[in-house]
Amino acid sequence: MLTYLPEGIQPDIDALSNGAILNDHGHGYAIVANAHIISGRGMHASAVIDEFAAFRRLHPEGPALFHSRFATHGSVNESNNHPFPVGADERTVLAHNGVLPAAAQPAKGDDRSDTRIAADDIFPSPQFSSFDDPKTRKLIERWLGRVNKVVILTVDPRYRRSGYIFNERAGVWDGDTWYSNYDFEHHSSYSSPGHAAWRGLDEGCACCGIADSIDPEAGLCLACGSCPVCGADERDCAQGCYRRLLTLPCGECGSDIRYCPCPLPDGYVTT
Repeated sequence: MLTYLPEGIQPDIDALSNGAILNDHGHGYAIVANAHIISGRGMHASAVIDEFAAFRRLHPEGPALFHSRFATHGSVNESNNHPFPVGADERTVLAHNGVLPAAAQPAKGDDRSDTRIAADDIFPSPQFSSFDDPKTRKLIERWLGRVNKVVILTVDPRYRRSGYIFNERAGVWDGDTWYSNYDFEHHSSYSSPGHAAWRGLDEGCACCGIADSIDPEAGLCLACGSCPVCGADERDCAQGCYRRLLTLPCGECGSDIRYCPCPLPDGYVTT
């Protein structure tokens, strides 16, 4: 889950904690503080959230972001936690929610996440670097697709603003804070539902928030066309996503895994 806080807005700790429970593969933040960016990363949500909240209280004057990762590419380690500097320039950082196009997905042996590759190799390119140009913004959002969302913070003086959201409409504003999806909301339970009927998806797509829009056969959101869990856009879902199981028979009883009564593996999580 990716969170954007405009100037002067303090974080909702409960909302960040809710997002961190569902996306527990690492966490990070960035805060625009006058002429520089304060950033931090870590694998333990509570420590990173507390650190972010403390720095944000000291530096409310600029925009800020917080990110909790659900890994789709690259190793689960601190070096793949968002945000990332754009190119080698520490004055501009990027965080992302979704699954990026093939050009950003790592080749065999590349330990980087797709977002880290985009920050290293794609967004520094001249065609993507003019964030204030409407044509460039359209180009970036066309490349991202319908459901990928990117937040960029910068103190580079060539930019007119210090915070940018790409595909803002694919996320949700809750008061004065923008979230990439509805993972910030309180959920009654994050544990295994005990069967493979994919309970909870009728509560709404995690990408666009539209309720009662899940295709029971394909498992895609009928409203935005994306996977309602991992955000894959007309591509195969990442490892660990429920849609990878849709065509598999249950290993215990042999029936359709979506409807069999057998328990799911330990640690399985649904939203």
